[in-house]
Amino acid sequence: MATMTKMTTVQQLNAALEASSDKALLLFKHSTRCPISSGAHQELESYLQGTPNENIEYGIIYVVEDRPVSNEAANKLQLQHESPQAILIKGGEVVWHTSHSNITARALHDHLV
Repeated sequence: MATMTKMTTVQQLNAALEASSDKALLLFKHSTRCPISSGAHQELESYLQGTPNENIEYGIIYVVEDRPVSNEAANKLQLQHESPQAILIKGGEVVWHTSHSNITARALHDHLV
């Protein structure tokens, strides 16, 4: 089973983005105050407990608790902030992203091959 690394500092985020040159990174931006985000988080957990792509690193940003990290991710990746939001990054570039109810175990399975 793959695990998610909690991104709590901008330095940690930058290191993960840099490392995406060697291994793709899926960032999940999560709001603990939003029921839609809770549902998306459950879908992501379901995906991770199944047969996740082991060639991908998984990171989670709590958008309320770690706002500077969330803002930096939006700026660096040139994506409008949304939560929940799933972002696949390879070589520091966004190659796929989705948000809200589109974050499902099936969608993750289909796009994280």
